Amino acid sequence: MTMTSGERKTAASVGLGDRRPAYGDARSENSPRWLLPHTAVLTGRILRRWSRDPTTLAETLFVPVAFLVTLNIVLGDGISQVTGQSALYGSVPLVAIVAAMSGATVGGIGLMRERDGGLLSRLWVLPVHRAAGVLSRLVAEAVRIVAATAVLMCAGLALGFRFERGISGAIGWVFVPTVFGVAFSVAVMTIALYSAKTIVVEGTAVIWGLLMFFSTGFVPLDQYPKSIQPVVEHQPVSYAIEAMRGLSAGGPVLAPTMAMVLWSGAIIALCAVPMAIGYRKASMRD
Repeated sequence: MTMTSGERKTAASVGLGDRRPAYGDARSENSPRWLLPHTAVLTGRILRRWSRDPTTLAETLFVPVAFLVTLNIVLGDGISQVTGQSALYGSVPLVAIVAAMSGATVGGIGLMRERDGGLLSRLWVLPVHRAAGVLSRLVAEAVRIVAATAVLMCAGLALGFRFERGISGAIGWVFVPTVFGVAFSVAVMTIALYSAKTIVVEGTAVIWGLLMFFSTGFVPLDQYPKSIQPVVEHQPVSYAIEAMRGLSAGGPVLAPTMAMVLWSGAIIALCAVPMAIGYRKASMRD
């Protein structure tokens, strides 16, 4: 089949601002060379949408800080008297983890709205790498978590929180909620892709609420009934908090970090295939 000059021009110019391969070229939009640039463009789209939404900005940056201040006022002195250590070394990591998980719930609802509104279907027919849609959402979640964690870190420093391990400890401290938050986002996205109503995704708040209240960041482990102490000690949020505590105040780091990474890897491994299948089906809806 012979192409007209207009068709050749269109084939070369469609897409996301990149010069696209002409018909017959072995390089397609699913070539690995297009994955990173397409992911970057779609990630920018999501971040711009969030930055222009006052509600999302408030829930990402300001609500966690208000929660941290409230938690410090209500429980700070009591926990410090029991442990002999500032409660901030538990409450600041706790709020950082909770902010990562609660933001994932908001992201899941946004994904459902884009699916129901037909945006995923429109993106699917464009010459965009198939993996870029899912990957861009996870990258955007990681950026959101890093930003929220950095703001919480600054708020904690203003309240008296300190890093005994220096800059390297601070960098590792930000790494922990980012890894677990992205894994939790994978789980929430999977639920969102198979749900017809947002109330199902909103119900994930019950999960992270339980993980928050029954963790070593809320109160010390020995303050829980002995019957549930093993559950509290070995659940993923407690591992993440203990790793962050070790990176800031000093203490074990490797063991709780590895346990948190294993939890995160297990969540991603369990949800990866269902999420990919669900995203494809959602994108191919009429």
